[in-house]
Amino acid sequence: MPEAVVIGLGKSGIAAARLLKQEGWEVELSDHNTSPNLLEQQQELANEQIPVKLGNTPDLESEILPQLIVVSPGVPWDIPILVKARELGIETIGEIELAWRHLQNIPWVAITGTNGKTTTTSLTAAIFQAAGLNAPACGNIGMAACEVALSVQKPDWIIGELSSYQIESSVTLSPPIGIWTTFTPDHLARHKTLENYYNIKAKLLNNSHLQIFNGDDIYLNKVGLNHWHNAYWTTVKGPEFLIGEKGFYMENGWVIEKLSATSTSQPIVEVSALRMVGEHNQQNLLMSVAAARLGGINIEAISHAVHEFPGVTHRLEHICTWEGIDFINDSKATNYDAAEVGLASVKSPVILIAGGEAKAGDDTGWLNKIQAKAATVLLIGNAAPTFAQRLEEVGYTNFEIIETMAKAVPKSAELAKQYQASVVLLSPACASFDQYPNFEARGEDFRQLCLNWVES
Repeated sequence: MPEAVVIGLGKSGIAAARLLKQEGWEVELSDHNTSPNLLEQQQELANEQIPVKLGNTPDLESEILPQLIVVSPGVPWDIPILVKARELGIETIGEIELAWRHLQNIPWVAITGTNGKTTTTSLTAAIFQAAGLNAPACGNIGMAACEVALSVQKPDWIIGELSSYQIESSVTLSPPIGIWTTFTPDHLARHKTLENYYNIKAKLLNNSHLQIFNGDDIYLNKVGLNHWHNAYWTTVKGPEFLIGEKGFYMENGWVIEKLSATSTSQPIVEVSALRMVGEHNQQNLLMSVAAARLGGINIEAISHAVHEFPGVTHRLEHICTWEGIDFINDSKATNYDAAEVGLASVKSPVILIAGGEAKAGDDTGWLNKIQAKAATVLLIGNAAPTFAQRLEEVGYTNFEIIETMAKAVPKSAELAKQYQASVVLLSPACASFDQYPNFEARGEDFRQLCLNWVES
């Protein structure tokens, strides 16, 4: 049995195995799946003397046990093999924890939250980079954190987007700056209760030296100063809505900084400099600016980065305009709250494409927003019959089960003309795994279908 076992042959697992190998560990990768793509990766890693076992779960019955098990983010923390490993006293950690152990002498901005993580992470990284710093975005987006640890040139800062899965399996992660963007029910199939999900996110912020919170989030606002009395809070609503005596807020079209109860407020950047639509993106802007200022970034670099920031792929991404109709890719809206924000951010009437693999959650706000803004809804994927039933239950009948994206795009264009809609919006409110390997592949399919339609 090797000294270290990495479970999960994704980008993170491969980077973790390579890092362990570089550090002198005898390492083996294990994945219970098998596919032509995985077989190709298996061969590639064999050339690096990293054995890969596919269709396999590590055997913990033998006399010689591994000293370390490293888990990829997609592997549930409570599967029997990991429970048993911990009972046997085998050190069991996540890929982020392994990266942290190699990179903890470099300052991190660690960003978590149900929604808003990716935009906040991308914008924060752009600001730090505009200041001339080597500050890669990694973790849940960009490179795996262990890839950063493998790079020859060590970064000045690490801007990490961390999911609850990654935080859950991180034991000692304690970044200088932690950001919590939003909190709504998500991943409950894995975390079981809202309290468990909250506590996992809270662990990261508790371990962060400086804490930044979105004060406009209903749940975080409610726990407020009782739980997080020394944090920096943000609000788009003006200084009178700032929780506590320090933070970042919007006033007269500017992002304003107030670093302590006694410090003078000062303007940092005009809100209009950000090209992304929606109040939620203004909230993301506030948190990114807060991280930059607490990280010592100057106002000029912040202003330059915000002006130049193009937005995030698959999040309210404008694909093309055809005969006055904007086609917008919001494939990253994988839950009801994100999809509700997507609808709120575009002009009505909207032709909405929704569906995929449904998640648990409260769909009330999303359904209300559909009733207010959607001329019609085209339903795709496994969730289509369930969504159709829910729409009927709230009295919305202008929908059609269309099954696939290939059928939905031309149909949406036709309906947009019929209803004089200004927007076709893919905002699925679902995971993608019924028809696509990930939300990115779904968004790319939508993009290509839209561009093909425009060119035809």
